[in-house]
Amino acid sequence: MELVSIILPYYKKKSYVKSTINSILSQTYQNFEILIIDDELTSESKKILNEINMLDKRISILKNTRNIGAGYSRNRGIQKSKGKYIAFCDCDDVWKSSKLENQLKFMRNKNIYISHTSYDLIDKNNKYLKKRSAPAELKFEDLLKSCDIGLSTVIIDRKVLKNIDKPFAPLKTKEDYVLWLKLSAMGFKILGIKKSLTKWRKLNQSLSSSITQKIFDGYRVYRTYLKMNVIKSLYRLLILSFNFLLKR
Repeated sequence: MELVSIILPYYKKKSYVKSTINSILSQTYQNFEILIIDDELTSESKKILNEINMLDKRISILKNTRNIGAGYSRNRGIQKSKGKYIAFCDCDDVWKSSKLENQLKFMRNKNIYISHTSYDLIDKNNKYLKKRSAPAELKFEDLLKSCDIGLSTVIIDRKVLKNIDKPFAPLKTKEDYVLWLKLSAMGFKILGIKKSLTKWRKLNQSLSSSITQKIFDGYRVYRTYLKMNVIKSLYRLLILSFNFLLKR
């Protein structure tokens, strides 16, 4: 069984992180390492993560020297990881027990390097809200219109990242969107699993809930990273924003 490296940046998620880690430790596929990157850097985060570190010898805690954000924390985790496959999970999301097993089997059967899954939205009290279905396949033109990939559902074969120095962009939101666009433009096939294998927690206070921040970062995706002109960037942002509102 191939080793899976699971990357989790930590920042002010004390109410949920233990539930997240327990959902990973309960996987039916057990050959993994967990790398938690402390980006909060407080005495409280040190205490919480030290307790989690004691749960299993496969857990490693990496402490940033300063706050660098979720994207660059993931980059650091990738650099320190050893697995053939890299999976991502935010510290307030939850994996269903068969996620790794089903997803790795799917990737081997389809002979692909990147996959994601459908996921359930839950609130702060674990109440089910709705399901978001993963498209069977996402091509570059599809991704330009809408980012329909849940980060905590993704598994990547690390070989696709070998020529990418910093996979995640230094954005407050949509740092993963840049990576999916980049990999798709490089010709990698991105397939989705219809079965919901992850629970994504919708929290109003999270950065991902800030519409203003999403608009700002969405523009930067097109203008800065895809090198589109101002008019085209604004046009693409309008379409992205419209599709985002349809999903709310």
